[in-house]
Amino acid sequence: MSETAAPLPQLMSARRTTLLGAALVAIGPLTMALYTPAMPALTAELGTTDAMVKLTLTAYFAGFALTQLVSGPLTDAFGRKPVTLAFLLLYLASSMLATFAPTVDWLIIARVLQGIGAAVGITVSRAIVRDQYTGQTSAQIMNTIGTMLALAPAVSPTIGGLILEFFGWHQIFYAMIVYGATLALAVLLFQRETNTARDRSHIRPGKVLRNYMTLLRDPRYMAPTLVIGLGLGNIYALATVQAFILVNVVGLSPSQYGLGMMLQSVSFMSGTLVTGRLLKRMDASKLLLPGMAGVLLACLLIATLTRIFEPTYLLVMGPTALFVFFIALLMPSTFTAALMPFPHMAGAASSLMGFFQFGSGIVGSLAIAALGDPVLGMTTVTAVLPLIGIAGYLLLRRRAVDLADAS
Repeated sequence: MSETAAPLPQLMSARRTTLLGAALVAIGPLTMALYTPAMPALTAELGTTDAMVKLTLTAYFAGFALTQLVSGPLTDAFGRKPVTLAFLLLYLASSMLATFAPTVDWLIIARVLQGIGAAVGITVSRAIVRDQYTGQTSAQIMNTIGTMLALAPAVSPTIGGLILEFFGWHQIFYAMIVYGATLALAVLLFQRETNTARDRSHIRPGKVLRNYMTLLRDPRYMAPTLVIGLGLGNIYALATVQAFILVNVVGLSPSQYGLGMMLQSVSFMSGTLVTGRLLKRMDASKLLLPGMAGVLLACLLIATLTRIFEPTYLLVMGPTALFVFFIALLMPSTFTAALMPFPHMAGAASSLMGFFQFGSGIVGSLAIAALGDPVLGMTTVTAVLPLIGIAGYLLLRRRAVDLADAS
């Protein structure tokens, strides 16, 4: 993976870009997962059903995923910084609404709006990297940003479980307000405008549609996007079912569940640390095959262990930990490869990738809910979803290589 010949305008240092990108990318999965330990308790607190409480998470997924398709073109048209601030203001307002929601219906509305407000984080985090860096430098920054993308949903349940145990579910949303306000201040003070080619034609419906169709038809984009999009989406699908299995089936308390999720966090951090060291010695693309092989092994274990044996903490979380470790190996090369050919619409390309991630999370969570049994849902849906992404990558890889060589 080599740097492009034409130098890009580096308006922020690699360190500042990394820190801002990591903070931005975390807001979406953090908001999604922070309150998952409270989901079983919210059924009683709000006088509703498990299905309605699960719908609050699906509502967040829907708002987040669909807004991905809008936030990217907006940043291409008006700039990364002003659009980010506008979305974060909506996020703060909706977090206040969620904090004081009197019924589950109001909570669902608030969660949709939270998803819309948080959607800009993933889009902008990757776009500001593509605006300034390519090649191995981009891969190294993307590795750190990718760390937060998967670490946030892994560590958030731990934090959420402790908050719930000692304070209550309202305080979980207070924590979101604090994070959102701090992030908005950081963007205001430290983020430079990296989109030096703003063009308002990017928000015209015809242009938006053409851009997305260009991306969907290009195997250079779709091959890496499918494998990482469905892989990360699977982490979000897992988050919708893990609490119900570990609390209701295995018998953990909310705080035990939160602490138990640290295994996933530690495994993912280990994966990113290993990936970071390997990136100093080899091209990021060389990590693709071992990463996919490890994901395949983890999916096999997810599909079989709790079908054969009674679910326990280790049988549920062990294969998940292995899965996120190998997902870490895939992120730098797939993020960089997908965005590299499209500097003129980096926002749209980043948005569509985010849509695949959270869109597949929605599909996975709905499929799990339709099956009814959380253990059956985990062993079926979350074992198959990443395999579809890998199959898509393998089918498109040769065409992507041919196009890259031609260009």
